[in-house]
Amino acid sequence: MFLNNVATVMQPETSWLPVVILIVIGLLFAGSTLVASLLIGPRHTDPTKEGIYESGMVPVQDTRRRFNARFYVVAMIFVVFDVEIVFLYPWATLFPAASGAIKALLMAEILVFVAILLVAYLYAAGKGVFRWG
Repeated sequence: MFLNNVATVMQPETSWLPVVILIVIGLLFAGSTLVASLLIGPRHTDPTKEGIYESGMVPVQDTRRRFNARFYVVAMIFVVFDVEIVFLYPWATLFPAASGAIKALLMAEILVFVAILLVAYLYAAGKGVFRWG
């Protein structure tokens, strides 16, 4: 009896109802947190509170100085090798369940993918991206 009621409630046109409820709850929580912090939070500030505080150290230089481009290149390489994990997870979930020719095809595809990543890594290392000296 209960399953029949659930089946009639969860029709395709109402299947987004849990998602909408979750979004509304999230927005209400975020809004109530902001309102509560405004109502009960401290209101007085001074120059010490408004000052820059980074890792417990008082800043000794201008914080808007230029960084070496190597920092950005290493960050981009990190993102590239981090995003490849997004492609490895679906492969890793499909591979154990595959059989025969499909398993061989999946293995060939992942070997080509890793080979391309290895070529990119070797190219970056050849250009001296990882040398800081």
